[in-house]
Amino acid sequence: MTATDRGRGAMPADGRAAGYRPGGTLPLRTELVRQFRRRRTHLALGLLALLPVILSTAFAVGSSGASSPGAVDLIDLGTSGGANFTVFCLFMSVGFLLIVVVALFFGDSVASEASWSSLRYLLAIPVPRGRLLRQKAIVSAALSLLALLLLFGVGLALGTALYGTGPLVTPFGDSLGYGEAVGRLALALGYIAVNLTWVAGLALLLSVLTDAPLGAVGGTVMVSILVQILDQITALGGWRDLLPGHFSFAWTRLLAPTVDWHDIVVGSFSALAYAAVFGVLAWQRFAVKDITS
Repeated sequence: MTATDRGRGAMPADGRAAGYRPGGTLPLRTELVRQFRRRRTHLALGLLALLPVILSTAFAVGSSGASSPGAVDLIDLGTSGGANFTVFCLFMSVGFLLIVVVALFFGDSVASEASWSSLRYLLAIPVPRGRLLRQKAIVSAALSLLALLLLFGVGLALGTALYGTGPLVTPFGDSLGYGEAVGRLALALGYIAVNLTWVAGLALLLSVLTDAPLGAVGGTVMVSILVQILDQITALGGWRDLLPGHFSFAWTRLLAPTVDWHDIVVGSFSALAYAAVFGVLAWQRFAVKDITS
């Protein structure tokens, strides 16, 4: 060993720089702060927080009008209590808005770095590819959960303040007390989060396949719309159960006095299975991705 080596420290046998730790690169806190400071994060979270305000304003300005005999008036139902108002907010956002938000956070995660040409510098730090993809996915999941909790929290707080703590009433005449209804809604929120994992997995896969964030986000949204269209074709019969979004509204089963767990369990398994497949494909593609092209 030369004097220079003794002064600088011997290089490890595998050629890494002395003191380099793969687990110390790209900490979650650093990535979370980076993503939280972005304008698209502010817009997405702000839109979900504003949705209950928009709906309550529409209820106040609009009029339910005359209903046909036996028909359910959604305005009267949505304003019958804070729990009902929260259900209305979730029902209006699960089919599209929440899909867009999750697709935005996951689809933009890697593709945006590639479009800015910063991906190659992250990997040259060097951040191991598997770790970079994992950190991106964890932060995207955290932001998606925050968005979902924000919608739920604002909807419940605003609905309770405006419409009171009346029981949760379903269109079928069933009812739950306010306290029990909030607990059921918390479970429903958990199911919604699990059911959206297939959207997250698909968006992450598309994010590593392209350097255009809009392509990854838009592609995910287009697939979800196609899935919803196919799900409306009753001629497909039992084949519709295999579609990833077929059980997206199974969370409403949790609002009945007696919970039917079948669709909830099957829907959770389906979403997680699709998410696992998409996640593995994303990891395999990213592991061999040519970031210089």
